[in-house]
Amino acid sequence: MTVSTVATLPDGRVVQRITLQSQGMTAQVLTLGGIVQDLRMDGVAAPLVLGSPDVAAYLGRARYWGAIVGRFANRIGGGRFALNGRDYQTDQNFLDRHTLHGGSDGLDQQIWTVEDLAADRVTLSVSLPDGHMGFPGNLHVMAEIALHASTLAFDFTAETDAPTPCSLAHHGYFNLDGGGDVRHHELWIDADRYLPVDQDLIPLPGMAPVAGTAFDFRQPRQIGASGYDHNFCLNNGSGQRETVARLTGRSGLRMTVTTDAPGLQFYDGRHFKAEPGLDGQTYGAHAGVALETQSWPDAPNRPDFPDAILRPGEKYRHSVSYGFNQ
Repeated sequence: MTVSTVATLPDGRVVQRITLQSQGMTAQVLTLGGIVQDLRMDGVAAPLVLGSPDVAAYLGRARYWGAIVGRFANRIGGGRFALNGRDYQTDQNFLDRHTLHGGSDGLDQQIWTVEDLAADRVTLSVSLPDGHMGFPGNLHVMAEIALHASTLAFDFTAETDAPTPCSLAHHGYFNLDGGGDVRHHELWIDADRYLPVDQDLIPLPGMAPVAGTAFDFRQPRQIGASGYDHNFCLNNGSGQRETVARLTGRSGLRMTVTTDAPGLQFYDGRHFKAEPGLDGQTYGAHAGVALETQSWPDAPNRPDFPDAILRPGEKYRHSVSYGFNQ
């Protein structure tokens, strides 16, 4: 592995890049946001992820690309929730009405500390103070990012000194064919239900069956043009690590997603508009697909959803891996 300083941000913070290597794979990880800036597989010419060569872009146009997001991944409706009889107002950084990925100063904007480092893995940490973005509790987060042969793996843990919403996710965008439009990729998701959303992408009441809808990926099929930015309610109710999704490119390269999380946010990347990327690529609409394992969105306001409150004395745990094979 190598560690190098690659950027100084406008506010003076220094960003380092860590190169991880395993037999068959190389990853570039930034201390800014725990971002996976680049991911390469031996024998595959193009990067497997979307990334920006300009580190400062991760503060703006490239925000969330490959980052660790939280303290609560996805959306909280109205940027508010009640907990233990108290009302909380969190940063309304999405449409000026809702909280997205922990607010405008979420985990993706933090400089993480390197706690441990080996050739094929790095452990990063960061602490968010009580009241940060309106959330209660001092939250300490640890993330191990590792390469296992041809697999990129994340193990998240967190602890708090006051009850707080907590859901961490890896927000990578994947393209298995080296450019262009991912809608021809074939996708399988192990979910019988999904969460319908309103025009602001906040979950509506109830879950809906995928059967007979454009959200049915229980048999592998092309992503197509229906438009997706939805949480799939995974069938892995055991809380153990299970295979929950597979993505296959035209090249035959396949990515398998394994996790212990209850939800998978599938987003088809329709927002990209001529964004400069790796290897001189320009990312247009649908340049990459995000498959983010997580707690369900707006869970702090939904007692019918899986509990997403972390309490003192408990340890939050979430693991996800992305395995590649040809």
